[in-house]
Amino acid sequence: MADFGKVAVLMGGPSAEREISLISGNAVLEALRGKRVDAHAFDPAERELFELKREGFKRAFIALHGRFGEDGTVQGALEVMGIPYTGSGVMGSALAMDKWRTKLVWDASGIPTPRFAMVKSTTDWERVAEHLGMPVIVKPAREGSTLGLTKVSTPADFHAAWKLAAKYDDLVVAEEFIAGAELTASIVTMPDPGEVALPLVRIVAPQGNYDYQNKYFTDDTKYYCPSGIRPEIEDAIRALALKSFRVLGCRGWGRADVMLREDGTYSFLEMNTSPGMTGHSLVPIAAKAAGMSYADLCLRILEDARCDARRAA
Repeated sequence: MADFGKVAVLMGGPSAEREISLISGNAVLEALRGKRVDAHAFDPAERELFELKREGFKRAFIALHGRFGEDGTVQGALEVMGIPYTGSGVMGSALAMDKWRTKLVWDASGIPTPRFAMVKSTTDWERVAEHLGMPVIVKPAREGSTLGLTKVSTPADFHAAWKLAAKYDDLVVAEEFIAGAELTASIVTMPDPGEVALPLVRIVAPQGNYDYQNKYFTDDTKYYCPSGIRPEIEDAIRALALKSFRVLGCRGWGRADVMLREDGTYSFLEMNTSPGMTGHSLVPIAAKAAGMSYADLCLRILEDARCDARRAA
């Protein structure tokens, strides 16, 4: 096995997803140590990030979620220090974290994504309802784990939904609601042939509500892998997931969230560049279906750690 040197597992951080990041990070830490990697927990909310350089860390496994971890900020600092890190680089991380700009890129690249409108306190909600239909999803543009998200069924409820989303971000997206099966397409970079889309996971949440609680803290949500959808549709979604990943400039690993309508059409919702690695998380479920254990998945992600910047010899 490769000698990775001293490895930092970055977890926690100051984002609204801190709680989940700590669960992910500790699971990754245990897995890497089980593979005899010299791995150490490192919480950027409690320690200065540049201690990584001073303390001789040679690689970083990013298990941070949300802002200040998944949005290019930590990636930029690691680039400056020359410490190889897991997942996407500065541009891919920043772009994928921003659901608005992700949609602009996907629309321009032929990736199907729900119709949307950027909204604010003075928005004409009747026009939004006319444009997108009802119900509508209102959410912060740069947040994850369904934080600040509301399903709006009547224009009278729009302002309250915007107000909740705006607590998390000054950019708020209203998006057409897509009814259908909820799927995820996980992407991992392998030594050969490179980036691969793992088997799809189909999610069935209580009352169709895959919210923060049902994602992480209950056993009521069911996960199906194999997904049970028609093979030709699964193949098409997995192929398009790779394209959706690449056009955002992502690398390493990630997870695309997709909605499949009853008529067989589908829409890509967002790209996650530092997905959850908890006991309820989706990338490990897909990896297991592909014959890869949780520990082997963590090791594969770590093996692919790198910096984007080229340095003079």
